[in-house]
Amino acid sequence: MRRTIARYTVKPGQEEHNAQLVRAVYRELAELAPAGFTYATYRLHDGRTFVHVAEQEDDTPGPLGGLGAFHEFQRAIGERCEWGPIVGNAERIGRFGD
Repeated sequence: MRRTIARYTVKPGQEEHNAQLVRAVYRELAELAPAGFTYATYRLHDGRTFVHVAEQEDDTPGPLGGLGAFHEFQRAIGERCEWGPIVGNAERIGRFGD
């Protein structure tokens, strides 16, 4: 299983715009319903830091790159961000429950 985590902090005033772009990605994922792929996004306590966690069961490319909403999300990410994004693979050490 391949896990990718992205973390970034948006500039003040960009929080809701960023969240709207992320929600559009989830709407498109719901329509596509890709097998073997899970995706979660978290907004941290400061309200401006976002963490995305993508998990692909095999080594095939995940579906995000083929989504129009994801391309729109990425289009101006550098302009929205105060810090990051930092993207990398992650190793799961443990997990409990669903």
